[in-house]
Amino acid sequence: MKGCSFIKHNNMTQLLMDALINSELRRLETGAGVIRFVFRKIIYRCTLVVLLCCSLNSQAQKNDAAFTRYLQPAVFSLSKIMMHDVVNPPAASRYYAYCMLGAYEIVSQHDTSIRALPSFLKQYKRYVITTPKSGYDHRIAALYCILESGRLLLPSGFMLKEDEEKVVREMQKNKIPRKVIDSSIAVANYVAARVLEYTKADRYGKLSAQLRYTPVKGEPYWYPTPPAYMEAVEPNWKTVRPLIIDSCNQFKPLPPVTFSKDSTSNFYKLAKEVYDISLHPTPEQLTIASFWDCNPFAVATSGHMSIGFKKISPGGHWMNITGIAAQKAQLDFNSAVTIHALVGITLMDAFISCWDEKFNSNRIRPETYINRYIDIKWQPLLQTPPFPEYTSGHSVISTAAAEVLTYFFGDRFAFTDNSEELFEIAARSFTSFREAAAEAAISRLYGGIHYRDAIENGQQQGKQLAAFIITKLQAAGIKSKTSDKNLSSKKPERL
Repeated sequence: MKGCSFIKHNNMTQLLMDALINSELRRLETGAGVIRFVFRKIIYRCTLVVLLCCSLNSQAQKNDAAFTRYLQPAVFSLSKIMMHDVVNPPAASRYYAYCMLGAYEIVSQHDTSIRALPSFLKQYKRYVITTPKSGYDHRIAALYCILESGRLLLPSGFMLKEDEEKVVREMQKNKIPRKVIDSSIAVANYVAARVLEYTKADRYGKLSAQLRYTPVKGEPYWYPTPPAYMEAVEPNWKTVRPLIIDSCNQFKPLPPVTFSKDSTSNFYKLAKEVYDISLHPTPEQLTIASFWDCNPFAVATSGHMSIGFKKISPGGHWMNITGIAAQKAQLDFNSAVTIHALVGITLMDAFISCWDEKFNSNRIRPETYINRYIDIKWQPLLQTPPFPEYTSGHSVISTAAAEVLTYFFGDRFAFTDNSEELFEIAARSFTSFREAAAEAAISRLYGGIHYRDAIENGQQQGKQLAAFIITKLQAAGIKSKTSDKNLSSKKPERL
């Protein structure tokens, strides 16, 4: 029906031009009139061509916008499988990064103005797509590649086959020729297989062969916490190859406050602050803590029965924020893929940096300290995650993601985050990505699972890491939205 209305519009435009030309014929009386008539006829015909071109361009932009809307659900399909598999936060960030790399590769080979991955990614060898551009749709290929990469990488990736079939049905519904769809899928499968090869060299596959982690003995150190007393999550994550940063310990945070049981010590005061806030939290503090919980490990117990609650990871939350921003900014499809990929990469490197410090300082959690030295019956509002306390993962990765998003969208990009509505938690609005990141960081104090220095020093760690990544992107020629003078809010924007 859209095509019919477009044709009708073009016919009406033609009739209007013909009517104007005929009116001129009736006014012809002199040779000068003939000259004026020919000149006006040329003008009218040129106007018709401009109108037709504008109509075609508008239609192309609408089609591109439709593909951009498909992007966020494709990424969330990955999140759903990760929730199903209870994928831990560091591993989740790795999956997001790699699943977006293939899509980035496809759009960058279609549009050479998008910088190639080897210009800023470590040890990445580019594989050339040999299928002629006219033979496939790069947007279909990119969307399908996200899902296919997840299918190959995730433990229950086979469940994404249904999502892949939905993409095909949606394309058929939009009258895209089956030959184009098949060629696009072939390109997606080829690139996803190349990404899988790239992942095999990042040392993730060797983690299971490492010695089983044993908690360090001593009062200052982390120990498994109730109710499940889970083993430490990914104690050797620092050995995973980063994608942009130079090493896991490149961004060492300030040292944590020294452990002490003395009630006059700075460390005791940190723990007492956590305890005092938990006794009389404001409704806003409770809401903030719940909104940013993002704990895939939450377990509730009743007698001998334990019930697990599956939730989105912190990285998944920020990937969804990226999708929200891309749609609000009306980014074109290629730009939307670009920003999703770069946020995914940032999250992966941020987790590597944070996890290095966690198992280096190996600091005791507030729950353990408060139960031992302040109140044996105390429980935090949020369930304590199964890994050491310093630095706060939420602080590091949220700050890093927010800085990269701010680089592209600017510091006054207001948005409403509905990422937690799936879990019946109301959406929250923010005036900037930095405001959202600051709230995510302080939420861990309100939740009773982090001390203030872990939050504030974690924020600084994330900021430094993001600054390094942004410098690398700038050196590769990847521009921010705010540096592009040709952007217009009236049409899909380009990064």
